[in-house]
Amino acid sequence: MEKIYMDHAATSPMHPEVIERMASAMRNDFGNPSSIHSFGRAARHVLDESRALIAGSIHARENEIIFTSGGTEADNLAILGIAHAQSSAGRHIITSQVEHHAVLHTCEALEKQGYEVTYLPVGTEGRISMEDLKKELRSDTILVTIMYGNNEVGTLQPIKEIGSLLKDHQAFFHTDAVQAYGLEKIDVREMGIDLLSVSSHKINGPKGIGFLYLRDGVKLSPHSYGGEQERKRRAGTENVPGIAAFAEAVKISQSSSAEKRELFSSFKRKMIQILNEENIKFAINGSVEYALPHVLNISFPGTNVEAMLVNMDLAGIAVSSGSACTAGSIDPSHVLVAMYGKEAEEAKNSIRFSFGFTNTQEEIERAARETAKIVKRLSAN
Repeated sequence: MEKIYMDHAATSPMHPEVIERMASAMRNDFGNPSSIHSFGRAARHVLDESRALIAGSIHARENEIIFTSGGTEADNLAILGIAHAQSSAGRHIITSQVEHHAVLHTCEALEKQGYEVTYLPVGTEGRISMEDLKKELRSDTILVTIMYGNNEVGTLQPIKEIGSLLKDHQAFFHTDAVQAYGLEKIDVREMGIDLLSVSSHKINGPKGIGFLYLRDGVKLSPHSYGGEQERKRRAGTENVPGIAAFAEAVKISQSSSAEKRELFSSFKRKMIQILNEENIKFAINGSVEYALPHVLNISFPGTNVEAMLVNMDLAGIAVSSGSACTAGSIDPSHVLVAMYGKEAEEAKNSIRFSFGFTNTQEEIERAARETAKIVKRLSAN
């Protein structure tokens, strides 16, 4: 049985060219970029070139990119860094109920330190209301952290509108763009974004590397101590092979983003078409209008998520019930609970399909037919 991987929002396979670039850097660019000898200078050159390419992908300056170990560290550094650096201006933070746990748990940790956090609700499509944000914004608000695109249901938030609202306010604007980067066009200047988090392994790069964009002039307190790497904002010898591979993944993703958007959107349409042809009951979770192209979250009435996941895996189809970071948890998705309520059936019967560069039209068709068979079998019991 040929297996089908449809869980790219959890992690994506490394692109062959990215693997080659990483291996090359491991062989040839092993020097410490802080060393002044030729080996160190060669590694520094790789680091500088990679930083420039990555900065360009979001219309940032090179000195505004801080390399991290991934999206979680980038989120932590952004939120804790701003909270501690700006505490004299206020101790109020605004976020949403549907953020990744890297944001939610960091905010909860700050609450224990005496900060006040407002968790904005979302509608049934998973989007915050700008009116709610305006109402909750206070003179002592120092940070607004709202994700770009949701990792579970794919809903895009009104990022440009948030940036515009905060233009004349002291609060800094952070967005977790881990799921959106590589597919959405991001211009941090035009959108009024002060801090932005990205992870390599979501765009066919290696795990263990990411970056935080920090707008020039924004004061941030570091939370790791050691050397003076990354302009004293994130200590530790840089992961040069990981960064080189990340830059390669960025180059590939930027050159093919338009084609991928159209391809993944066609996968969505095909899946929905086949499920309709199979005459099964289902509903799409999230926004149809404001949506990431590669994430499709579907509620299947009459089924339960555990049975669906087991049966899908037995059929050779890898999907998930939401965030991979909470895999194994018996609690319903916090995103679906925020959208529909704690007792809602959608929180117990929804599956996330997420597409990537390895998927084909034939795989999508087979996966949709197999899904329909499983739903019919489970809902009949």
